[in-house]
Amino acid sequence: MSNRRIKVDYMTRVEGEGALTVRIKNGQVQDVKFRIFEPPRFFEAFLRGRDHREAPDITARICGICPIAYQMSAVHAMEDAFGVEVGGQLRALRRLIYCGEWIESHVLHIFMLHAPDFLGYPDVIAVSKDHPELVQKALQLKKAGNEIVALLGGREIHPVNVRVGGFYRTPSRRELDELAEKLKPARDIALDAVSWTASLPFPDVERDYEFVALSHPDEYPFCEGRLVSNKGLNIAIREYDAHFAEQHVAHSNALQSRNKDGGAYKVGPLARYNLNFDKLRPIARQAALEAGLKKDCRNPFMSIAVRAVETLHACDEALAIIEQYEPPEAPCVEYEVSAATGYGCTEAPRGICYHRYSVDNEGLIVDAQIVPPTSQNQPTIEADLEHVVRQFMNLPDDELTKRCEMTVRNYDPCISCATHFLKLNIIRD
Repeated sequence: MSNRRIKVDYMTRVEGEGALTVRIKNGQVQDVKFRIFEPPRFFEAFLRGRDHREAPDITARICGICPIAYQMSAVHAMEDAFGVEVGGQLRALRRLIYCGEWIESHVLHIFMLHAPDFLGYPDVIAVSKDHPELVQKALQLKKAGNEIVALLGGREIHPVNVRVGGFYRTPSRRELDELAEKLKPARDIALDAVSWTASLPFPDVERDYEFVALSHPDEYPFCEGRLVSNKGLNIAIREYDAHFAEQHVAHSNALQSRNKDGGAYKVGPLARYNLNFDKLRPIARQAALEAGLKKDCRNPFMSIAVRAVETLHACDEALAIIEQYEPPEAPCVEYEVSAATGYGCTEAPRGICYHRYSVDNEGLIVDAQIVPPTSQNQPTIEADLEHVVRQFMNLPDDELTKRCEMTVRNYDPCISCATHFLKLNIIRD
């Protein structure tokens, strides 16, 4: 085989910047490295010495796409430390704001970032010239998600209304009724999106993953539950550190998380879907099955369709919460501060987001650990790339490069959170 070198300086349609190197020698894949070279952001260090009440607002700045996940993981960890129980309508409102984050993040990825791969366009601008109605519907759907976050979070980006114990302000019945009128047509768009995404041309790939996600006895998971996997894991959130470990690898500025036995695992929509299919809202389950999706879905390229199912679930869940809403007597639960360590884990759109904090008697943070979803998916991304390169090695370099980029986009990697993507090198010796 002749020597070839393919170089893509920067990959588009992902959050952040990084690089990928694939080395092929004599028809064999020698090495695959997913390199995150963006400088570390030191949020865990910023948190030390700060008041615990600042953690939700500080961690929300980690990501402009999924700030709720960081806020919620932080408040759950603090509430775990102080023994705070948040129930009733406050808990329901937390699920509602999470619905908003899933809708806006999933729709951004499905239509703006990932769909161009399947439709053969370089970007969504080119898609909009031939399919303007598709993009207009996507924007309408995303706007519905934005409006949920804006109402409950105080603003769409880096919201400021979430606090330990609840919210600073809760919405009125009238405000939620107005929101519901915007969500009803959004739910119809999401329903159409399930069948549309499921009809896209998917590469024939199946992988045997260890899926890891939250599991709640009664609900499709957002903020609560036990951590489970299809390989036998079933632990409380506070046992996370006993089973998973972050490690530094020379080619990435983002720590990589693995099982303590060294195994890679997969978090995100496919993991949630495979482990919690029966907890989806009935309309989402039915739409998935009618679109031809099975309860067991192991094709990573079909994650775009699973995201559409979760978007429909979030729209329907949001409407159900609004229908049952009664304004709570107080916007938050009062609590006492004491020295303790607390643990929180919620389902960001891209997968579980784990937080651990230790605080002193004054409520000041003495230690913080944050493990974002993309750090947890990095080893599996590299394993997927190796598998895809082996399966499609005979493709011309430009086609193989596109297939590799699609493989990474399956994860909607938030490299900004994990520290940013993509400079791609394929080296054939």
